[in-house]
Amino acid sequence: MPVAGLLLWASLLTGAWPAAPTQDHFQAMPRVRLSFKELKATGTAHFFNFLLNTTDYRILLKDEDHDRMYVGSKDYVLSLDLHDINREPLIIHWAASPQRIEECVLSGKDGNGECGNFVRLIQPWNRTHLYVCGTGAYNPMCTYVNRGRRAQDYIFYLEPERLESGKGKCPYDPKLETASALINEELYAGVYIDFMGTDAAIFRTLGKQTAMRTDQYNSRWLNDPSFIHAELIPDSAERNDDKLYFFFRERSAEAPQSPAVYARIGRICLNDDGGHCCLVNKWSTFLKARLVCSVPAEDGIETHFDELQDVFVQQTQDVRNPVIYAVFTSSGSVFRGSAVCVYSMADIRMVFNGPFAHKEGPNYQWMPFSGKMPYPRPGTCPGGTFTPSMKSTKDYPDEVINFMRSHPLMYQAVYPLQRRPLVVRTGAAYRLTTVAVDQVDAADGRYEVLFLGTDRGTVQKVIVLPKDDQEVEELMLEEVEVFKDPAPVKTMTISSKRQQLYVASAVGVTHLSLHRCQAYGAACADCCLARDPYCAWDGQACSRYTASSKRRSRRQDVRHGNPIRQCRGFNANANKNAVESVQYGVVGSAAFLECQPRSPQAAIKWLFQRDPSDRRREIRAEDRFLRTEQGLLLRALQLGDRGLYSCTATENNFKHVVTRVQLHVLGRDAVHAALFPPPASAPPAPGVSAPTPAYQELAQLLAQPEVGLIHQYCQGYWRHVPPSPREAPGTPRPPEPQDQKKSRNRRHHPPDT
Repeated sequence: MPVAGLLLWASLLTGAWPAAPTQDHFQAMPRVRLSFKELKATGTAHFFNFLLNTTDYRILLKDEDHDRMYVGSKDYVLSLDLHDINREPLIIHWAASPQRIEECVLSGKDGNGECGNFVRLIQPWNRTHLYVCGTGAYNPMCTYVNRGRRAQDYIFYLEPERLESGKGKCPYDPKLETASALINEELYAGVYIDFMGTDAAIFRTLGKQTAMRTDQYNSRWLNDPSFIHAELIPDSAERNDDKLYFFFRERSAEAPQSPAVYARIGRICLNDDGGHCCLVNKWSTFLKARLVCSVPAEDGIETHFDELQDVFVQQTQDVRNPVIYAVFTSSGSVFRGSAVCVYSMADIRMVFNGPFAHKEGPNYQWMPFSGKMPYPRPGTCPGGTFTPSMKSTKDYPDEVINFMRSHPLMYQAVYPLQRRPLVVRTGAAYRLTTVAVDQVDAADGRYEVLFLGTDRGTVQKVIVLPKDDQEVEELMLEEVEVFKDPAPVKTMTISSKRQQLYVASAVGVTHLSLHRCQAYGAACADCCLARDPYCAWDGQACSRYTASSKRRSRRQDVRHGNPIRQCRGFNANANKNAVESVQYGVVGSAAFLECQPRSPQAAIKWLFQRDPSDRRREIRAEDRFLRTEQGLLLRALQLGDRGLYSCTATENNFKHVVTRVQLHVLGRDAVHAALFPPPASAPPAPGVSAPTPAYQELAQLLAQPEVGLIHQYCQGYWRHVPPSPREAPGTPRPPEPQDQKKSRNRRHHPPDT
C-alpha cells in the first residue's frame, strides 16, 4: 500500500479521528440516488436472471484468469462472463435425485424452499477443475467441474462419476451459512455437519493430512455459530507459521444466561496434526477472540454492533498485514443500526499473543489467566519461528494439549482502528449486509472506496475522508437499486481490472460499473463537488479519471471539493443553467415553488425580490412559508407575495442559482372575471375592472382542457364564487327549477380529470 496518498490511513494511525461521530456521520445522504430503471437507462449495469425456476444466487468465485465468475443457486451452477454476465452464460443443471427430494419432504422439510440442491461451495481445484458442493436436499454432495484450461475453451460440465459425500464440507440446511477455503488441495470449512443443525465444526477434509475438526459439543470452542468468512493470512516468511482465520458470530459463552451474540475471529495452524489424549484428530492450535465494533459515548457506555454480517480482506503490498473490513448490525430489538469497522492485523496478533480467558474465583468469573504458561505457548504452530525443534503438534506436551482444550478464548477483545466504527447507520430503514472495497488512484492520492450492500437491494458507494479539524467526513457518493424486485444483497465482489462490481441476491445477479460520472451533472462545479475519485472534469464533461489524461483541462479535488479553485474559467455560466419559470396564484390559496438541487448535501436558501429595483431578501421559515426538501410552500397568498423567487444552493462555499420563479398573485374577482367573462355588450359589474393582458393570458391557459389548469386553480374555488358580473352585488336571485340547477352545476364544474 503506497504511503503517499493514503490520507485516510495516515489520519487513522496518527489519531486524526473525532471524539465521537457527528450527526452527519450517522445520517449520510447520497449525492446521487438511482432507481433500477434509472440505473439501466445509464447503460452501466446488466442484470442476469435467465433461470426463472431457481433462486438464491450466490457469487462464490471470481476467476480473473479465465474471465469468468462462478455463481451457485438452487439446482444450478453458472459460469458468467466477467465482461457481460448476459453474454453466452454456461449453465449446469445439478439437482438432487427425485428419490432424495421425496425423502427430504417425508422428513418434514419444505419441498420448494429446502429440498433442493443449493450450491454453497465453489473452490478452484487446479488449472482445469473446480470443486463444488451443494446441500443435496438435506444430503450434501460434492463433485468436480471441468472448466477447461483457457477461457477460449468454452468448457463447463459436471463429472458425475466423481460424486462424493459433502458431509463436513457443505451444510444440510440451506439456511445455515458456511465459510470455506481450499488450500493445497485441502478443504477447510466452517460448517454444520448433521441433519438437525446442532453440531457445528471447523473441518479439514481432502488432501493427505489427517482429517481434523473442532472439539465436538464443546460450547467453549463453538457455541451455535454462524460462519461468515475464511482467509489465509501468513504470520511471517516462515511457511510453518501460516494460519487460517475464520470470522463468525456465536452465542456468548461469557454470559450464558443472556442471549447475547458476539462477533468472533478464530484461527488455526495449517500444519496442525491434532494432539493426543483428549484432542485426537482435533485442532490443538484453535484460538478465538471477540471482535468489538461499538460507538463510545461521553458517559463511557458503548453502543455495540455484535451481529457480524460480512468481511472483506483488503490486500496490501505486505501480504502479512491486510486491512480487515467488517459489517455489523445491532442484535437488540429496540436499537436498530449498522456499522462498518476496520481492523489491523497488528491489533489482531497482539490479542492472540495476550492473556487467555480463564474462569476462577468464588463467583466463577472470567479473568485473565495468571498461572504458569506451558511451553510451547498454546496456539503456536509446530516447526515455526518459535518452535523449530517440534515438527508436529503431536509432539506437544500433555499440559499444552489440556490447556488448549479448556482455554480456546482470549481474554482481550480486538478493537477497530481508533476504537470506533468507520461508518455508522442508525435510525435508517435498512441494514447493511455486505461490503467490498476498491483502491482508487486520484489526482491527490489513493483512496479507499467502500461499496455497501443493504437488505433492501441497494448498493451505497462511500468514501471517508480526514478533515482539517481532526475529524473524519463520510461522503455517500451514490445509492443505486441493483435489482428490479428489491431483495437483500447476499454477496458482492469487485473486479478492479474491469472496473465492475458484481452483486448477487435471491432474485439474480447484477454487474454494474464502479462509476457513473455523467450522473453528477454537466457542469465542472457539479463534477468537482461530487468528490468521486473515479471522476474528473476533462474540460467538456464529467468523465472517468485517468492518470494519463491531459493535466491542463483535468479538474479533480477529492479531499476538499473546491470548485472555486478547481473550476476557474468553467464557472462563468453556472447561474445561466438555472431553471426559470412563471407561476400564478390566487389570493388566499397556496403556491408551491419547486427547487431540487443536484446535491442533497447543499445548503438551500430562498431569496425574494418584489421588483427589479427592490433589494433581494432571504425568506425565513414562518407561519406562511414552509421549506421542504422539494421546494417552498407559500400558504394563504397575499398580493404582496408577487415577485421573483430565487432558490440558491451553497456547497463548499460555492453558491449558484438552481431555480428562478416569477410568481403572479391574482385577486379572486379578477380570476372570476377571467374565467366567466360577461358578454361583449354587457357593461362591467360595479367594482370590477376590465381584464388586464395578464388575466387574459391566464384565461387562455385555463381554457385549454388538456393543460389541466382548470382543475389545479379552481379546486375549492367554487365554494366561494362571487356574484355574477351581470348582477349587481346584493341583487336577490329568483328560485330556479331543480333541473336547471343541475344543468348549471354541470356547466360550471369542470370534469375531475
